[in-house]
Amino acid sequence: MPRVALVTYDPRPLPSKDRDLPVLRAALEAAGAEADVVCWDDAGADWASYDLAVIRSTWDYSWRAAEFTEWAQRCGKLTRLANPAAVVRWNTDKRYLGELAAAGVPTVPTRYLAPDDADAAAGLPGDHEYVVKPASGAGARYAARYTPDRREEAAAHLARMHAEGLTAMVQPYMRSIDEGGERALQFFGGRLLHASRKRAVLAPDTAFDAEKVAHPGLEVWAPTPAELAVARRALAAVPEAPELLYARVDLVDGDDGEPRVMELELVEPNLFLFLHPDSVAAVVTAILTAATTP
Repeated sequence: MPRVALVTYDPRPLPSKDRDLPVLRAALEAAGAEADVVCWDDAGADWASYDLAVIRSTWDYSWRAAEFTEWAQRCGKLTRLANPAAVVRWNTDKRYLGELAAAGVPTVPTRYLAPDDADAAAGLPGDHEYVVKPASGAGARYAARYTPDRREEAAAHLARMHAEGLTAMVQPYMRSIDEGGERALQFFGGRLLHASRKRAVLAPDTAFDAEKVAHPGLEVWAPTPAELAVARRALAAVPEAPELLYARVDLVDGDDGEPRVMELELVEPNLFLFLHPDSVAAVVTAILTAATTP
């Protein structure tokens, strides 16, 4: 009987937001596996006792990125970790978008402003609406959109992130999101699992430190051939790509109407199984194959 750890985080005193976790655990156990839900920072966890540890909803990692990547390195030495520690380390820093762009993958144009950049605020655009967010972040944490006349607010946002040691990303606000939304293509076991679409997360005039709904208006989506092509190009450019168990490619349309990569989620993407219940069987099969393959 394969033993699988479904790796999550401890949200106490709040309940977990991972609606898929109990469903996935029950499905694995029904398929003959022993499945445990384990917090990544549980000091008593015996990772070596598992055949596979699958990172699922470690949704506090962006606040503790260095600690999390160190854990992934340790865990990966004790058992098979999905995705592997090298992929986790690469993907926790969104400067990977620059690497994808250099590899010819269509991406949202991105500028990076590090805490030690002299006069970093000079890098804020003055002629178009834009987004400022951290290079290590999730769930729209510390993200906000600005028009050029809100430069002082954007500069204060930038200063706050730099004071916390965070590198900032500056991207043009992709107006297509307001109409076409953002599409998330999920891959599992090397194959397209399903796709979803959500509406714009960043409303105008919303403070960067305000609570945000990470997946507003989520709905089932049928990806276009162009979206599939860009997603596969992005995944092919990932270091250690053959080792990926799961991946989510988030796409938006550029001004030319063609899809571009907004984000590549290889650490802990929400699978949205509650929206795609028919995908549970394929996820279980891929996990069990990974857990039992020498």
